[in-house]
Amino acid sequence: MITGASRGIGLETAKSLALPESGFSKIVMLARPSQELSDGCDYVASINPDCEVVKLEADLSDPAAADHVFGVLDSQKIRLTTMVNNAGFTRPASINEAELADFQKTMQVNVYSPFQLIQGALRHNHPLTHLINIASTAGIGGRSGWLTYSASKAAVISMSEVLREELKPYGIDVICLSPGRCATDLRKTLAPDEDPNTIMQPDEVASVIKLMISPLGQLLKSQNLVVRT
Repeated sequence: MITGASRGIGLETAKSLALPESGFSKIVMLARPSQELSDGCDYVASINPDCEVVKLEADLSDPAAADHVFGVLDSQKIRLTTMVNNAGFTRPASINEAELADFQKTMQVNVYSPFQLIQGALRHNHPLTHLINIASTAGIGGRSGWLTYSASKAAVISMSEVLREELKPYGIDVICLSPGRCATDLRKTLAPDEDPNTIMQPDEVASVIKLMISPLGQLLKSQNLVVRT
């Protein structure tokens, strides 16, 4: 299951993992209802007829979304082995301009929803083997004007470190990736004047995700793997 799967890193990851060599028979693409999500699901489904694509519409800014997600998964008898927590939100602002409501939404989408989805998968006894949390280099070193986003991604990194230790006895690998500048719509919000052609592309991050859940990825275990060009 990939969250934020309608565009950017999420969509490119779905495309990559749908390829026959990835070994997945089913991919759940989760995002808010949109034409982008529908089109993305159709495209990914066309890549490999042996890989079923499930469209799951949910708004992760809603704390009740996780219950809805597992209700859908249970009703369709879908069992998750791999989860990519990629969905993200930001509204960049300085301490003097930031609104509490925006901070709360940022934390809900970027931190609380991964927590809820992981906890839900464990409580529903899904046979997880890999959890991939997408953080950011902004969570390693803060940047002026990005207070709420940087704080949320720092929380993702710390949460992943704890989960790595807690879930190791269950045979679940927890992987935290921190992409640097990447040409996503969220990046456009953070840096609207930047030329997207001069920075890392979403499909490059997707390739790293694919690598990390492969046998070769076992050799690259790290507390927090920075991905940047």
